[in-house]
Amino acid sequence: MGDSIWLTNTWQTAVYILAAFALIFIARHFFMFFKKGLDFKHELLEEDNFAFSISVVGYFVAVLISVGSAIVGPTHGFGLDLMFLMVYGLFSIILLTLSAGINDKFILRRFSVRKEIHKDHNAGTGVIVGANYIASALIIFGAMTGAGKDFFPDVTLGFLYSGMITAGVFWLAGQLLMVIFTWVYDLVTPYNLHDEVEKDNVAVSLAYAGMIIGVGLLIFNGVSGDFYSWEDHFMWLGIEVAIGLVLLPIIRMIVDKILLPGRNITDELVNQDKPNLGVGLIEGFAYFGGALLIILSI
Repeated sequence: MGDSIWLTNTWQTAVYILAAFALIFIARHFFMFFKKGLDFKHELLEEDNFAFSISVVGYFVAVLISVGSAIVGPTHGFGLDLMFLMVYGLFSIILLTLSAGINDKFILRRFSVRKEIHKDHNAGTGVIVGANYIASALIIFGAMTGAGKDFFPDVTLGFLYSGMITAGVFWLAGQLLMVIFTWVYDLVTPYNLHDEVEKDNVAVSLAYAGMIIGVGLLIFNGVSGDFYSWEDHFMWLGIEVAIGLVLLPIIRMIVDKILLPGRNITDELVNQDKPNLGVGLIEGFAYFGGALLIILSI
C-alpha cells in the first residue's frame, strides 16, 4: 500500500513539473510575441545584452512565482489541481505581460524602455523592468491564494472565482498602487530619477528596484489569504499601503544616518563620477527588508 501511494505521488508530481515547464515554454513565446522584431538568441548570444538578460530573468522568476500560486494550498484532486495549474498559469502570464505595458507607460514613462534595453543596453533599466515583473508576480500570488470556499461551496466555482476575478481586481489595484508609490518615490528623492536611470546609473536603479519589490511585498500581504469580502481585503490593503507610504521614506533616512554614518546616500548615488553600486544595493535591500519587517509585524 505504501509503495502504491509513493508511486502515485511521484508520477503526479512529475506531471505537475512537466505542466510547469510547459507554462514556462508558453511564457517564453508569449514574452517574445509582444517583443516584435526582437530575436531572443541574438540579444543574448550575439549582442551579449546584459540589460535584456536581467529583464528576462526577472520575467521568468515572476512566472515561477505566479505559477506557484496554483501549486500551494489544499489539493482538490489530481485532475482539478492540474486544470487550476494550467488556467492560473496562463492567466498569470497574461497579467505579467500587461504589467510590462504598465511599467513602460506609467513607471518608466519619460523614455522608451525598449530603446534603453535593446539599443542602449541600459542595465539599470533592465534591473527596474525585472523588479517590476517580480513585484507584479508577488501581487498575483497573493491575490490567487484565497479560494473563497465560504461563498462558493462548489470547489471548482469557488477556486476559479477567487483565482480569476479577485486576482484580476487586486492585480489592477496593486498595479495602480505601485505606480503611486513610484511617483511618490520620485518626488521624495532629491534627484531626477528618470534622468539617472536613462544615464544608466545602475546604483540608482538598484535602490529603485528594491523599493518596487518592497511595495510588491506589502501589496502581496494586503491581498493574500482567503477571500471573504471586498471590503475586508481593501481595508487591509489600505492599511498596509498607508504604513508603507509612511515607513519606506523613513527607512531611507535610517539607512542614510545609521547604516552609512558620515555619508550621504545622494552623494554616493549621483554626485560622484562613478555611482556607488554598493550603496544602491544597500538602499534597495533596506526597502525590501523594511517591507518584510512590516508584514511580519502586523
